[in-house]
Amino acid sequence: MDQHVSKDPLHGVTLENIIKNLIEYYGWEELGKLIPIRCFDTDPSITSSLKFLRKTPWARTKVERLYISTLKKEITDEEEEN
Repeated sequence: MDQHVSKDPLHGVTLENIIKNLIEYYGWEELGKLIPIRCFDTDPSITSSLKFLRKTPWARTKVERLYISTLKKEITDEEEEN
């Protein structure tokens, strides 16, 4: 049986997981510099970020693009190490 594998890096990844991964990789302070939105700069939390990003498509798009570019960077870094 053939299984379709999505080429979309966001397929199956929740917004919450995206935020958690970006926080782990960059931290709140750097994330706020990369995407200057209040929910990353002022009293940041995953809950407030989720609430804002779910209501604000342009900000969510920026977060998703950063996540994708970070994934690509991690893959490139791993390849360079090997």
